[in-house]
Amino acid sequence: MAALFGNLLAGSPPAALGVRDGRLAPCPASPNCVSSQATDADHRVAPIAYTGDAAAALVRLAHMIAGQPGATIVAQHDGYIYATFQTPLMGFVDDVEFLVDPAQRVIQVRSASRLGTSDFGVNRKRIEALRAALAKGAP
Repeated sequence: MAALFGNLLAGSPPAALGVRDGRLAPCPASPNCVSSQATDADHRVAPIAYTGDAAAALVRLAHMIAGQPGATIVAQHDGYIYATFQTPLMGFVDDVEFLVDPAQRVIQVRSASRLGTSDFGVNRKRIEALRAALAKGAP
């Protein structure tokens, strides 16, 4: 079914993706986005803490992302990962970014749906699942 609707429901990547002045793009007003750099409770999610080497934590995170259904790592460089997650049935796409903050020893995150208003909590659940896996030391 995603093959039928995938192109229509995938949407286009937002122009504001990436790192600007050490920060990820802010969330839009819609509730289908979470960010560790958001200041409001509706969009705020905690950054992902890591121990040890930041580069090693990012490699582990990249392995976890690559193992997720529908996930594609689009870019990975200089302490930054940009991935997309596509739903299998309808082909909706979420843009997910990770940025190492070595001063705080955390990985800043942003996960947002390209289309629609509600994501039924999918973006928040995705970040929490990745946080839990990284805390367990998953490869």
